[in-house]
Amino acid sequence: MDNLLSIITFIPAVAAAIMAVFLRGDDAAAQMNAKWLALLATSAAFLVSLFVLTGFDPANTEMQFVEEYDWILGLKYKMGVDGISVLFVMLTTFLMPITIAACWTVTVRVKEYMIAFLLLETLMLGVFCALDLVLFYLFFEAGLIPMFLIIGIWGGKERIYAAFKFFLYTFLGSVLMLVAMIAMYWDAGTTDIPTLLRHSFASGDLAVLGFTVVGGFQTLLWLAFFASFAVKMPMWPVHTWLPDAHVQAPTAGSVVLAAIMLKMGGYGFLRFSLPMFPVASDLLAPLVFWLSAIAIVYTSLVALAQSDMKKLIAYSSVAHMGYVTMGIFAANQQGVDGAIFQMISHGFISGALFLCVGVIYDRMHTREIDAYGGLVNRMPAYAAIFMFFTMANVGLPGTSGFVGEFLVLVGIFQVNTWAAAVATTGVILSAAYALWLYRRVVFGELIKEALRSITDMDRRERAIFAPLVAMTLLLGVYPALVTDIIGPSVAALVTDYQAALPISGVTQLAQH
Repeated sequence: MDNLLSIITFIPAVAAAIMAVFLRGDDAAAQMNAKWLALLATSAAFLVSLFVLTGFDPANTEMQFVEEYDWILGLKYKMGVDGISVLFVMLTTFLMPITIAACWTVTVRVKEYMIAFLLLETLMLGVFCALDLVLFYLFFEAGLIPMFLIIGIWGGKERIYAAFKFFLYTFLGSVLMLVAMIAMYWDAGTTDIPTLLRHSFASGDLAVLGFTVVGGFQTLLWLAFFASFAVKMPMWPVHTWLPDAHVQAPTAGSVVLAAIMLKMGGYGFLRFSLPMFPVASDLLAPLVFWLSAIAIVYTSLVALAQSDMKKLIAYSSVAHMGYVTMGIFAANQQGVDGAIFQMISHGFISGALFLCVGVIYDRMHTREIDAYGGLVNRMPAYAAIFMFFTMANVGLPGTSGFVGEFLVLVGIFQVNTWAAAVATTGVILSAAYALWLYRRVVFGELIKEALRSITDMDRRERAIFAPLVAMTLLLGVYPALVTDIIGPSVAALVTDYQAALPISGVTQLAQH
């Protein structure tokens, strides 16, 4: 039990190493062996992660399952989870076997494809478990490499452009974060994240190049981390890499990108920006609110104009992440609870929507909305599944999509009513683009000749969707499964955040 997090994190990497060394050839048998090994490894990681979930004590707001070892150059290898990070670990291990099962139709360089996903899982889990700045940064940045390869090798016609755009956007933002981490080590003398959470970074006004920086050192650090996490979310206006990446990525790549990788930005805000730089977070919260409000409205309107199903869902993801950033920087219990719930819920719903696109793309090899219509006549099971996740994406009560958005709006309304009002229009707009997509793809007469022989979902495809349907419904009717786990840790985060503000003098500044 002492090394449980490391075991979970590195099971996929060990499987990738075994696959690279021992699996030979590219015939049908070798391809099937690679798929089964990847499915076995990701399933094993999920099963082991259940021990973390069952052994986790939500009432304890300290880091749990902590493991710490001497590493290199005086640095520490340190892993652990709290109420904020444990569910992201569970989300990752839950979704990866589903993602691998969705890769069953891949026939090109299958071994390398599976290795890329296995390594990606290890790196994503490392981000959520790392308790050292350097370790976090290595996992955070290394995760770009397998996704870059997944898009660049197995993607669509414009895959090279999309892969480099994805890599450059996210890497350049992270360079500033690295500089900030070095500055934090220089100031605090440690790279230990729990220690840094208790360290108070200077927040007095600072003169930089003739300008006065309100919030001082904290503001500079906050902006550096913001540059990285805002791109990763992604927030408007640094979101343009996401639609290109989604459109060109293979289905499984889109699922992981939307369901897990985007959450790294939100997790970063919760782990670093809010607790470590409370003064700067308070000062710059209005900026985040309005960038998020613009993202919700603007990207929803852009989604209405799309002709490609994947691009429409990609813009939908940007809009939904706008609710997350709003909730985080509302910095109250409802807002932060809602932001985390929204991220977990979005993992199931967005992943399922991209899988829905993948189902018909495997049959027709096009994602153009105009190429479809009347699918309900040939694919009733698919129509039902697609309808369920469309409604969940809109935020229908009874699904997990409703709970997260409702909590965020309650939280932001307490802080900024105008931003809350603008964000609420996004609920209406999401219904517009989601139902518009569904009507054109599924309803109507089956008049296109190419669709007359299309087949409904097979047993494997139905099995892939079953756990996603179950979790979306379960969290929709019983959200305490999430809120009971995250609640105490969020309460401690909010309490510490609020306590730091009067000391800093931000309250007095705001009154002036």
